[in-house]
Amino acid sequence: MPGSKIIATGRFVPGQPVTNDVLSRVMDTNDAWIRQRTGVAQRHFSAPGQGVSDLGAAAAKQALEAGNIDPASIDYVIFATMTPEYVFPGSGPMAATKLGLQGVPALDIRQQCAAFPYALQVADGLLASGAAKRVLLIAAEAHAGMMPWKRWDRLRGEGGPVEEGDADFERATRHRGYAVIFGDGAGACVLERSQAAGEGLLYTHVASDGAHFDQIYIPGVGFLAQPFVDAGVLAEERELPQMKGRELFKLAVTRLPDAIRKAAAGAGVEVSDIDWFLAHQANDRINAAVRDAMKLPEAKVPSNIARYGNTSGATIPILLDELRESGDVKSGQLVCFFALGAGLNWGASIMRI
Repeated sequence: MPGSKIIATGRFVPGQPVTNDVLSRVMDTNDAWIRQRTGVAQRHFSAPGQGVSDLGAAAAKQALEAGNIDPASIDYVIFATMTPEYVFPGSGPMAATKLGLQGVPALDIRQQCAAFPYALQVADGLLASGAAKRVLLIAAEAHAGMMPWKRWDRLRGEGGPVEEGDADFERATRHRGYAVIFGDGAGACVLERSQAAGEGLLYTHVASDGAHFDQIYIPGVGFLAQPFVDAGVLAEERELPQMKGRELFKLAVTRLPDAIRKAAAGAGVEVSDIDWFLAHQANDRINAAVRDAMKLPEAKVPSNIARYGNTSGATIPILLDELRESGDVKSGQLVCFFALGAGLNWGASIMRI
């Protein structure tokens, strides 16, 4: 049975790379400490006023141009982000309008780092049902707004040296566990229904477990409180993410192999038949543990986290675009996309490119 196939991809990252050494200007860290724990060497950050709809629209334009695709042929947009410009509305309609797609339905989804397998399943359903003929899938993140430092001038090499007892430096250091991981960027894909049996998306397995919602989340700035944000939230630093790294690691290295095996079984293929395993770029240690647990060849599990950090839902489409551009991912190959993120949400998709 034909599945939905990716006919074009694109990516975009804002600004100049911010290296690990540069981060040491705003928190107590260094390149060796960050690389050993995450694999990240640099990341990009959005400028003030540059939101995910801007990043996503830029990545989408790259995809449309690369595939020589008329924007008017897009009849549905799926937009994945956990860092929207506003609490509401979602960013999908804004990105669509920036692409000249006024009137086209734009669906915002929030599966955080696990967004890509979910988005593929949704796109496939839209195409299979006839609700859409060509879907634009955008994943974009602007994590800069949740970084724990205020002295952005220091990242630019401006301002004086850090003095003992510097409150901003100490605050950022308290939250460095997550702050060193994330970066900003966007990836985009254009999908349509394949006409060939056995081509395109073959199967997706996704799952969630809200019992683990507090493994990584932002405890403040939510509608449990009345008002939903006040000075106390900021004073207690509850507007910043909290992450239980060890617990997340354990969940990832058990849930992800299971999802990959279930997706392969649903697709009717052996894990050994898969040419590429494109993982969410959360942490090199997590992906290495998943790779080892499944006895996968290292060459089949590429990584680009060193260059971009964790761009959440955008990591997989950014990686896919790089591999298509380099010619490594070729037509006819089997690709497995897999990811786990806040929620918890996780999943894996099998696609014959």
